[in-house]
Amino acid sequence: MLSSYGFPFLLAMLVSYILTPYIKKLAFQIGAVDRPNKRKVHNRIMPRLGGLAIYIAFMVGALASMELTWDLVGILIGCTVITIVGILDDKYQLPAKVKLLGQIVAACVLVAFDIRIEWINNPWGGYYYLDLLAIPVTIFWVISFTNVVNLIDGLDGLAAGVSAIASITVILVAIQMGYFDVAVLTAALAGGIIGFIRYNFNPATIFMGDTGSMFIGYMLAAISVYGAVKTATTVALIVPAIALGLPILDTAFAILRRYSNGRPIFQPDKGHLHHRLLAMGLDQKQAVLLMYAITAVLGIAAVLWAEMDGFYAALIIAVIITAVAVGAKKIGILNDK
Repeated sequence: MLSSYGFPFLLAMLVSYILTPYIKKLAFQIGAVDRPNKRKVHNRIMPRLGGLAIYIAFMVGALASMELTWDLVGILIGCTVITIVGILDDKYQLPAKVKLLGQIVAACVLVAFDIRIEWINNPWGGYYYLDLLAIPVTIFWVISFTNVVNLIDGLDGLAAGVSAIASITVILVAIQMGYFDVAVLTAALAGGIIGFIRYNFNPATIFMGDTGSMFIGYMLAAISVYGAVKTATTVALIVPAIALGLPILDTAFAILRRYSNGRPIFQPDKGHLHHRLLAMGLDQKQAVLLMYAITAVLGIAAVLWAEMDGFYAALIIAVIITAVAVGAKKIGILNDK
């Protein structure tokens, strides 16, 4: 059984590892580069577009391991749409509204293929059916995940490593609960990411760019919704949300920070968690490894949550939220400066 998950993982990792240097050359050729500025950490021109290697690796791993079903076709088309949007953004720096429109189109592809959040578990039994709200809730879910990974992509290897840990968490839960398709699909994603980390960890030689961050966020969202459709349970939705708790909460704090300080919510700043850690004296590697460790703890919490009853599951969430709130206050993440 392990070979069923190991094959797409190893194949995607190998493809990503081999392909990334060629994508680096392509990025320079087409001008998909990231230039330094006072908000960014790097101080030289860097190639973007690394996410294209992750996307191709994922496609190879998934297509070599899974039967083409209606659902899988929808996911593959949707992730192709978001990857095209990312490539265009890495080269042309698309306006935020255009990028958001592309994300909405990609999310609508899932809805068109009946991959949507149609119900939510009632903790006291039964389900809450969303009916007409299923479409907007699904679109909101997908766009949120897509942008959460994008916003944490601020240090070498950070978004890739956090996403890889989150993906492995999803695989573990999917295996223990018997969600074969979810495990195989996520294994191909994790393999593509890990093969790329070799070139993206500090000192990075290539960035994943919006091509990578939006693709990974989209895929984690799509896999979670796909899992919820197949299993009639919201475990598939909640597990990746817990595993990605660090970037999700960092994004939430950024919104609160900007709103409370009278700044536009979508205006970039240097108040994200990784910026605070650097300001405290950590170097890039130390900050990234610390955030990996926190994500791993959240991943373990997600695995435990999936196995527990309602009271203990709620207790885990309460402990996580409390710990994050205390930590955020200590490092001043809500402060504007």
